[in-house]
Amino acid sequence: MTLATGISTSAYARRRRQLMRMAGNDAIVVVPSAPERVRSRDTHYPYRQDSDLWYLSGFAEPEAVLVLIPGRRHGESLLFCRERDPDRERWDGPRVGPEGAVDAMGMDDAYPIDDLDEILPGLLEGRTRVYYHFGRDTDFDLKLIGWLNRVRAQVRLGAQPPHEFLELGHLLDEMRLFKSRDEIRLMRRAAAISVRAHQAAMRAARSGVHEYELQAALEYEFRRHDAFPAYESIVGAGANACVLHYRANAAQSADGDLVLIDAGAEYRGYAADITRTFPVGGRFTEPQRALHDLVAAAQAAAIGQARPGVPYEAVHDAAVATLTEGLLRLGLLKGKLKKHLAGGSYKRYYRHKTGHWIGLDVHDVGEYRVDGESRLLEPGMAFTVEPGLYVPPDDDGVAAKWRGIGIRIEDDLVITRDGHALLTDGLARSADEIEAFMSDAARS
Repeated sequence: MTLATGISTSAYARRRRQLMRMAGNDAIVVVPSAPERVRSRDTHYPYRQDSDLWYLSGFAEPEAVLVLIPGRRHGESLLFCRERDPDRERWDGPRVGPEGAVDAMGMDDAYPIDDLDEILPGLLEGRTRVYYHFGRDTDFDLKLIGWLNRVRAQVRLGAQPPHEFLELGHLLDEMRLFKSRDEIRLMRRAAAISVRAHQAAMRAARSGVHEYELQAALEYEFRRHDAFPAYESIVGAGANACVLHYRANAAQSADGDLVLIDAGAEYRGYAADITRTFPVGGRFTEPQRALHDLVAAAQAAAIGQARPGVPYEAVHDAAVATLTEGLLRLGLLKGKLKKHLAGGSYKRYYRHKTGHWIGLDVHDVGEYRVDGESRLLEPGMAFTVEPGLYVPPDDDGVAAKWRGIGIRIEDDLVITRDGHALLTDGLARSADEIEAFMSDAARS
């Protein structure tokens, strides 16, 4: 059975079984849902499920706890969730309920969430290790400690409480780092929607347009294709593009401005992350093109390292070397390449890393280093490649023509057996492609 997530119940069951094998037969795994968050007074932020619970079950509702008990005779996968309630469902929408969790979600058993306090201490008893994300939800941390203390209080009566508490991420993050075919298919869909959204924003660009108008054009495409913003969209015109996590999205653009848009759709829980920088008037100035060409060259160099067996760090190193060499050639830096690379002076214009893992979280889980060394790329790893250059508007150490130019180019890819697949292909990337796209858009 395939759920609305686009992933089958059998696939979720395989994930749970794999995690239980890794945890061992004397362990218990506890994964609570994300709490609902109050926005103001009696309104809430849109609900988004905890990524780990989503990964292991595809269950979308709040007030739920997934408990995995390897080797338990009466069922290993248990879900505590809200009971069906016709009155509340008329207000808030349908619920799966415990019966549906077994029939539709493929759980071994399910119980009302109100019974958690009564049942969970008994499930903890006799287990030696607890895998859980301590520190993520303080309220649930306190509940879990209370349940453990109840088991400990029964030691004189023969109870055996867990004595080891382990971070769930040590096991689950490694599983989530390697994307399955189903996950890559969903990520491709998120990427395709994001490409269309960026194209819509480029078409809407004109002198005098406000950043929020471009954001509206972008996010309209997300919603009309059943997706949501994967993160807070960044739309920065002119010097605002030099602010890495610009959020205001309220300024008015002027002819000759560049606009940097960093935005991606989330589809069925999976994120895309794309950045493009384009001229409002459809044509780059000479300085803008020079820096845009340099960032594009850095991205190409970085993507060229994306293949199995290459250290992840090599992607960043390739981008940095290309950017630094270009900054020297253009006169924004002076001196010797090796000295700038060793001293990090390029960070004056390039202050961030060249990418990050991507998946259920836009900055997805997974270690970047193993045993102190940059981990080697393997098939199934998905990440962004996003070099940039940002020349502050008040930098009087460079020629005026460069000041206030901010450029970033970002795409998503996944490592394959013999190289990589670009998930966000199809969106104009080079200066020539962007100008051609915007020229066609202006005529249509």
